[in-house]
Amino acid sequence: MKTKRAAIYVRVSTNEQDTDLQETELREYVENRGWICIPYRDKGQSGAKNDRPALTQLLHDLRRRKVDIIVVWALDRLARSLKQLLSIADECRLLDVDLVSLRQNTDSTLPAGRLTFQVLGAVAEFEREMLRELVKAGMAQARRAGKRLGRPALRHFSSEDLEKMRKLRAHGTSIRKLATNFGTTQWMAARLNTADANPGNPQ
Repeated sequence: MKTKRAAIYVRVSTNEQDTDLQETELREYVENRGWICIPYRDKGQSGAKNDRPALTQLLHDLRRRKVDIIVVWALDRLARSLKQLLSIADECRLLDVDLVSLRQNTDSTLPAGRLTFQVLGAVAEFEREMLRELVKAGMAQARRAGKRLGRPALRHFSSEDLEKMRKLRAHGTSIRKLATNFGTTQWMAARLNTADANPGNPQ
């Protein structure tokens, strides 16, 4: 049987603090389970930060299936909020990666932990469904109010507009300047200056 690769993630909020206490306990747990230990350390990284280098690398390796288990000292070391925890737990579940937290006594490699994992997955799915329903309700209300949804239609250029645009272009006006002056994109300004542009098309 293939030896499991356990990512141990440790984090402290300031540079004056040390990750040794967390890491020692996690390494001991991983070694007792007979797993390979792969450390990820965030030092001086607040839990409120969206982008923590070691956590970002861990999630990257998770998606590339380089780890089989994530082991943390406590769940608040891993996630800054319940929403982020649900997101990470759900991604682990979908990728068949186990999640272990020593302080919360949560271990999805064991039956009781798998139940916790399933509950977290169900809560994450419920949250996604609620968000979808809120978006659908908002769109329906906007339609009832007569608001137009989706991207706005591109403006119509008259023959006079096209003629002015081509003359300006012939005198050296840049595509970027034309786009700004005529309220369109650079791509559309370049297209309208081609020989086969149709003056009658609404653009």
